[in-house]
Amino acid sequence: QVQLVESGGGLVQAGGSLRLSCAASGRTASIYTMAWFRQAPGKEREFVAAIRWSGSSIYYADSVKGRFTIARDNAKNTVYLQMNSLKPEDTAVYFCAADYALKIATATNGYDYWGQGTQVTVSS
Repeated sequence: QVQLVESGGGLVQAGGSLRLSCAASGRTASIYTMAWFRQAPGKEREFVAAIRWSGSSIYYADSVKGRFTIARDNAKNTVYLQMNSLKPEDTAVYFCAADYALKIATATNGYDYWGQGTQVTVSS
């Protein structure tokens, strides 16, 4: 089992930045992929970014490319999401996800472990 705890959300003006953190505990040695998803009110949960625990592969949703950066610190069992040039449409609850599967997934059913989410609100 893996436990994930997100932090770093908050309220920011458009154009600002936030850094989200996701701390993993439990069977972290078996984690192969970690990802960030987000869910806005009334919308489906959508993929944001993913990274292999080795750091060998990184994927981004088109909507965040060039603005968001995913990174991991293996020593701290933590994944980060640096979000720059934030827009009001980035407002959502952001979730961290992890899985033992070898293939990086961009769908929610590709991840077995989820955090509780952290709210990001971008004002215009």
